[in-house]
Amino acid sequence: MTQQLDRRNFLKLSGAALAAGSGGAATVAMGQASAAPAVQASRMADLPKAKGPRLVVVGGGTSGLTVAKYAKKENPDFDVVLVERRDMYSSCFSSNLWYAGLINLEFLANHSFLDAAVNNHYIYFNATVTGLDRDSKTLLTSQGDIRYDFLVLAPGISYDYEKIGVDDVGVQTDLRLRYPGGFVSPTEHITIHRKVREFEGGTFIQTVPSGNYRCLPAPYERACMIAAMIKKNKLKGKVIILDANPEITIKAEGFHSAFDELYKDIIEYVPQMAVKGVDPYKRKIETDFDTYDFDDAAIYPNVRASTLIEHLGLMAPSTKSNQKEANIDTRFYQYVDDPHVYVSGDSRPHPYSKSANTSNTEAHYVAKVLAARAAGKEISWQSPETICYSVVNADPMQAISVDAHYVYDPEKDVITGFSDDTKVYLDRDEAKGQGALEWAHGLYRDMFKA
Repeated sequence: MTQQLDRRNFLKLSGAALAAGSGGAATVAMGQASAAPAVQASRMADLPKAKGPRLVVVGGGTSGLTVAKYAKKENPDFDVVLVERRDMYSSCFSSNLWYAGLINLEFLANHSFLDAAVNNHYIYFNATVTGLDRDSKTLLTSQGDIRYDFLVLAPGISYDYEKIGVDDVGVQTDLRLRYPGGFVSPTEHITIHRKVREFEGGTFIQTVPSGNYRCLPAPYERACMIAAMIKKNKLKGKVIILDANPEITIKAEGFHSAFDELYKDIIEYVPQMAVKGVDPYKRKIETDFDTYDFDDAAIYPNVRASTLIEHLGLMAPSTKSNQKEANIDTRFYQYVDDPHVYVSGDSRPHPYSKSANTSNTEAHYVAKVLAARAAGKEISWQSPETICYSVVNADPMQAISVDAHYVYDPEKDVITGFSDDTKVYLDRDEAKGQGALEWAHGLYRDMFKA
């Protein structure tokens, strides 16, 4: 007779398969139960006994770091554990400036998870999530199980190469290695920086996906920074922006002015040109209308919520999210049938910009939600804020910017759009260029300092 596995044993079994076979990826191997080895007894993580309600935060990006810090501030009784698989932090935001030599790598990476934890009185736990048992409120990790009273998942995004016509796993792998998108892993920034520095001319293609992708203006900003290097080095080269959208998604007038006035013979902007296939070996990109050859590229596919959301069984149905985001309510970020589990940051289905400032400010709100709920209370909805600087010129360093809030309809439990106080600043100048640096320093302080 076939032995049936209950939910906890199945997730444990899946985690064991991951630990044995994948070497640290933040996913859960969902194999055939009948072929799996016997489930071993659980091992608890080597953590001090909780001194209050234990809040476990998964993901040490902008959202996770902010939740960990401010939940503790909102409720000092919380025993906060930040679970992060990386042992070294590096930000995705501001990385475009590094490509053009406007900042150094230390600007992005000189920030310590250890310092953040010490400064803000929580525990940094370096481990990979391998499973979740919501019945017993237990998070499974590569370094042992952790019991929680509240769990916040902030794992970010994953790429969805199938949506740009790349179904073969081997080709997907080569695209990640050869032409990274530059919006997930810090090592992608290292590769793109090398590409820009070693570019000797020809055609550099930057693709822009459809949907709600991470940092809407970033691909256009990157194109400007690559063009600035081509201009500085007097190369015979151009940057082609293949945009799946009918128009630049945000700050369009400011970007078009930069393209036309600063990089007229360097940047070629091609809207409504969704990628339908990529050959990384012949260096060709297929669209509905044409084929583009390239010498180098940063191929940004469509995005989805981190695969961790799907593997932990928290993904929303396709009718609610076509980007495989978490099945959470709009107001409180709570998983639909579990008041102990929350998802914040870029894996949430809200139509907010998937950007650093948005994730940071919504995390402040999520921290308040958690503190209130630990006290048996509720709070009023608060809009996140999307402040975004886009540097369009390197010498001198000039930027454009936007400052946006959002409107919530409580009757329909939906976000209806931008608020009336949203401001867009499209005239590039050096003051906003300096503002881009000060903005980044402010985010780092808010996440890492006391």
